[in-house]
This record gives sequence, C-alpha cells and structure tokens, in this order.
Amino acid sequence: MTIPHQQLADALLALAAEPGDTLTPGAFLARLCAHSVELLGVDAAGAVLVEHGRSSRHVGASNPEVARLEQDAVKWRQGPAHDCWNSGAALTETALDPAVQRARWPRYAPRALALGHERVTALPLHLRDACVGSLVLLRGGGTPLSPDRLALGRALTEAAAISLLRENQLLESRTRTAQLEHALTSRIIVEQAKGVLSTRMGGTVDEAFDHLRHYARSHRLKVADVAVDIVAGRPLPDWPYQQDEPPRA
Repeated sequence: MTIPHQQLADALLALAAEPGDTLTPGAFLARLCAHSVELLGVDAAGAVLVEHGRSSRHVGASNPEVARLEQDAVKWRQGPAHDCWNSGAALTETALDPAVQRARWPRYAPRALALGHERVTALPLHLRDACVGSLVLLRGGGTPLSPDRLALGRALTEAAAISLLRENQLLESRTRTAQLEHALTSRIIVEQAKGVLSTRMGGTVDEAFDHLRHYARSHRLKVADVAVDIVAGRPLPDWPYQQDEPPRA
C-alpha cells in the first residue's frame, strides 16, 4: 500500500507542531498513535512517555482498550513498551504466543491476545541522548511489517521527539525566566527594606541588613518575606524597629 505524500506530510506536520499549547502529553501521544495506525497499517498503537526521572509517566493510545492495557502495563512494569524504554532499542516484531505469556510478559500478553492482537513491535522515543518512552504497534497477524513501514514508524517517533524537545526547552525557558523575575523582585524589595530600616534605626544600610537577616534567621523566615512586611509597614512579632517607634540608639 502506497501512502499519499500529502497524508504523510500532514501526519509529520501534526507531530512536529508544539503540543504544549493545546494538548496534554497523553493527548499528544494519542495523536502519535492515531497517525501510526493510519500510516503503518497496524491494528492499534499505544505509547508511553517517561518524565522527571521516571517519576511521571504518560500513556496514549489509538483506542480506549489499548490505553487501559498500556496503563496497566506501566503498573506491572512489563510489556513491549517497558522493555523498549529500558533498553533504548527497538523491539522487533514479536508473536504473543504461549511461550511469551509464560515467560516474558505473563500479564501483558494474555490481555493483548484477548483484544485480538497477536503480534507486537515497539520503537523507542529518544529525547536528546536519552530514551524517554516508546511506541507500541499491535497487529492481528499476517505479513510482518516491512522495512519501509518500520522506517516510517521511526520517522513518526522522531517527529514526536522534536516536538517534545521543543516543549521541554520552552518549559525550561519559562521556568528560568520566572526564577529570574522572582530573584529580581526579591532583591528590589530587600533593598527598599534596608533603606526603610536604616532610616528608622539611624544607622547604615549594612547594619540594617544585618538586623533584617538576623531576624529572618531567628524566626525561620525568608529575608525577602520579612522585607515585604517592613516595606508595607506591617508589624512583626518581637521586631524592635516598628514603624511607629522611634529609632533606637
């Protein structure tokens, strides 16, 4: 079966677009699976994405039954997606025969067979230098996937990886920007508090900062939070330099 160029281009464009603005990770993986079924001639597909040092896992699939199967497989820590992600290498087409049921995937294989899937292939999803997930292709049988189809499957996972990398870079950039803005705002507030406090104390800004820092440490507070209260004129417990009190010598 020949794939129309426009159909292939549409799929790659849909996967290469940034998903973060409109799609959750699970929805983006479902999109990858839908295009895989459409273009590769498989019966169903599932995908797993592992994030944040293995602590967060997202699942998507071409249909609800496979989605539930892959979600359970994540809990079981078995199945083609798990093996592919752990090894970082593609899993060649494998028959879900009784031997596999007994040894390799004792819980996954029977469930997949019950859904009518007799053969499975898994392709790794690489992000930078790490394998962060995998795409699982399920079929009822017949002729094995051709090398051309497997190459197209790898192209789909590469397009998805480009999108995920772009999204990660965007999130990292936003996080750094927020951190810098917070640090700048805190610095400005602290400088203002030093000026207010030095006036009340009749001392230098360095002396004012020493008092501010000592108070924050002794009360297990952040310097910036104490500074906000000082600038706003809010009273602080055990604070000797309240707004309405005269400066101490």
